[in-house]
Amino acid sequence: MNTAFLYPGQGSQRVGMLGALPDNVATRRTLSEAAEVLGDISALDSAEALGSTTNDQLALLICAVAATRILGDEYGVTPTMVAGHSAGAFGAAVAAGVLTFTEALEAVRRRGDLMAAACAGGQWGMAAVTGLPLRTVRALVPGTAELWIANINSADQIVLGGTTAALAHARETAQQAGARDVDMLDVPVASHGPIQSGTAAALAEYLATLPLRTQTAAYMTNMGARRIVNDAAAVFADLAGSVAHPVRWYDIARLLPEFDVAAAVQVPPGHVLCRLVASAAPQIKVFNAGDGFDVVGARLGGRQHY
Repeated sequence: MNTAFLYPGQGSQRVGMLGALPDNVATRRTLSEAAEVLGDISALDSAEALGSTTNDQLALLICAVAATRILGDEYGVTPTMVAGHSAGAFGAAVAAGVLTFTEALEAVRRRGDLMAAACAGGQWGMAAVTGLPLRTVRALVPGTAELWIANINSADQIVLGGTTAALAHARETAQQAGARDVDMLDVPVASHGPIQSGTAAALAEYLATLPLRTQTAAYMTNMGARRIVNDAAAVFADLAGSVAHPVRWYDIARLLPEFDVAAAVQVPPGHVLCRLVASAAPQIKVFNAGDGFDVVGARLGGRQHY
């Protein structure tokens, strides 16, 4: 049975999410390796720390790698395919064997710092439009340097990025067009648009210095919803470029059954990717590791856990 692991991105972070991980060898090893690269990470779980774009993404990566290791080491559950939403793609790349954990930590730290610098001044943000199809949102948001479509999450949930002024205007026009909700997201930057083109270029330069490894799992791209197998350079191109292009999560979710994916496991935190896959591809059995690693292990595991 083909199993996909799903890795959430920024906005899914939760205070205490690292502390909520099971206290086992895999978790302790992951936290120790992260501390070797980042220094003291004891405060990374706090509300104060998670107000930083860089810290948000680092905490999500640490949580993702720990969860992947727990599932594999403790329960024998490993992915045949991985898909990460935005910053979650770096956890996916580690799970696919393309990046080491250390390389991913350095890449994500650079990514977060560059994204924050690009949006310095606080006039940027993101908003989720729910209840309108993509074609309607595209008519409302033609795509400019001030406002763009950032994430296509489902058939009727589209995330916009842009200036706060442009997003405020888009909220009015979307509501007039019949949107159920237009909610500002809890992120201090705007991403997946032209404001982050410099970030994409700098990330590409860093990733070009890393070795190209053989993948251990297929990787679904954010930019084109393409399945990548044995092409680490293509994975690197997606990791770098996607920060400046829309995330096509809805297409990823709809394509999973075509690659014979029968089960999908979201690593913690949150449940949003579970819900999106369940909606777009209801034939897939969806599990959330954050609700219980033992439950996932019992249903999908290759070994008995004691």
